[in-house]
Amino acid sequence: MKPIGNIYAIAAVAIVGGGLFGFDISSMSAIISTQQFLCYFNQSPETYDPTKDVQQCAGPRPDVQGGIVASMAGGSFLGAIISGPLSDTFSRKTSIQVGSVIWCVGSILVCAAQNIPMLIVGRIINGISVGICSAQVPVYITEIAPPTKRGRLVGAQQWAITWGILIMYYISYGCSFIGIHDHPPSSTAFRIPWGLQMIPAIFLFFAMFLLPESPRWLAKKDRWEEAENVIALVHSKGDRTHPFVVSEMQEIKDFCQFERENADVTWLELVKPNMIWRTHIAIFTQFWSQLTGMNVIMYYVTYVFAMAGLSGNAGLIASSINYVINVCMTVPALLLIDRIGRRPVLVGGAISLSIWWYATAGILATYGHPAPPGGLHHVSAESWVISGHASKAVIAASYLIVASFAPTWGPVSWTYPPELFPLRLRAKGVSISTAACWAMNFALGYFTPPAFVNIAWKTYLVFGVFCTVMAIHSFLCFPETAGKPLEEVEEIFALNTPAWKTKGGFAQGREMEKGERITEKQLQFTLHKEDA
Repeated sequence: MKPIGNIYAIAAVAIVGGGLFGFDISSMSAIISTQQFLCYFNQSPETYDPTKDVQQCAGPRPDVQGGIVASMAGGSFLGAIISGPLSDTFSRKTSIQVGSVIWCVGSILVCAAQNIPMLIVGRIINGISVGICSAQVPVYITEIAPPTKRGRLVGAQQWAITWGILIMYYISYGCSFIGIHDHPPSSTAFRIPWGLQMIPAIFLFFAMFLLPESPRWLAKKDRWEEAENVIALVHSKGDRTHPFVVSEMQEIKDFCQFERENADVTWLELVKPNMIWRTHIAIFTQFWSQLTGMNVIMYYVTYVFAMAGLSGNAGLIASSINYVINVCMTVPALLLIDRIGRRPVLVGGAISLSIWWYATAGILATYGHPAPPGGLHHVSAESWVISGHASKAVIAASYLIVASFAPTWGPVSWTYPPELFPLRLRAKGVSISTAACWAMNFALGYFTPPAFVNIAWKTYLVFGVFCTVMAIHSFLCFPETAGKPLEEVEEIFALNTPAWKTKGGFAQGREMEKGERITEKQLQFTLHKEDA
């Protein structure tokens, strides 16, 4: 059967792999504050509220709750590491399909969890899937998309994550009413959402059979005719004589020949003098995306809103607005990211985020006070109390943090790393950067509940400092890659062009796609041969 050739349809299927991460975020965010979850995995004495006819449970201890949330990121770190060799050996498509199968296995264990250890094991397996898919979906789309659409198509993975968050959140919210008045509260409330999250992975596994393979991976395996067929299918409706197809194939051939003549592909090459600068940029892109604090808002927003006076049903509804904002505010990035470029979005996003984190810390410090011993609602992570107009300001600031992240660091953190590496190292380089993402995600998932307990409002101040530093770092070190053919990005690093002097290549890439101006690029591959 002839594979799908429409680039938007290809991306729409592939980014479901990103949506798996979104399902995990909101399934935990919506569930960890429900009495069904808290009582089933409770580690503290229970009480009974006769006025509401419900049991009151504190749930897992803060450090254990942090471990439950962080376990997925720990698995994702492992999945991201193995995704590079897996993708290089068996192809980009196959690695994504392997990830979808692993997700189903993990979801079965999570859905059937009888205790905290079993829940953690299931989430680790789910994490391995997320690590594989989150690393290799951007690689796959990057290698098949035209330069002028690459940013929006790869960034669509972030949009899929936001949709996954939103959909699973409302499913989890609806299920939160199941068995709430039972004694003990019914575990069905969280088992249904954890079981339903297998559906997108099953769809992804079978739909990937309908998509073409990455042309650059095919070229790397000397399957040149298949590579040319894919490029023609996707970019010129099957016309192999189209100028863009001819130019693209020649660039790929020249680059593959150069790499084979001058470099041995090993993990160590990522830290050699000619490659370590871009490796550092890729890793910090993902480090900083986590240190924006966005996933703290996503995972633990119910804690934050409870401290601002919203709990129970009101807190869950207010939290859902975060996810709606996340979906809506990602759209401008998908439409404009290739025209505006990567640098303005990263620097501007970091500045905006720092403003809202500092504002929230200031409001909490000025108008808030410590919660009673043991925390609000017997949850020790809810350690601070703020009320009145100041609480509304905290809630608004939380929404503005999401609105600042969604069109900036969210999509660009997935778009940027695959653009930095040459073909021979792309899968390994992206797997390393994605592993950095999950390592930091693990640290933050584990750190946040104890941080709320121990330093309360100062947690917000910490993220404000991180965002300030990342604004400076991205301005000084992150070059512009928007609109440039992947092979042309090499020139930036080969010539040591200062990051603030690089510009996007949208207009040139547009002309090439239309065949209006085709020039044979003589790329100056001045990599240090003694290090290759």
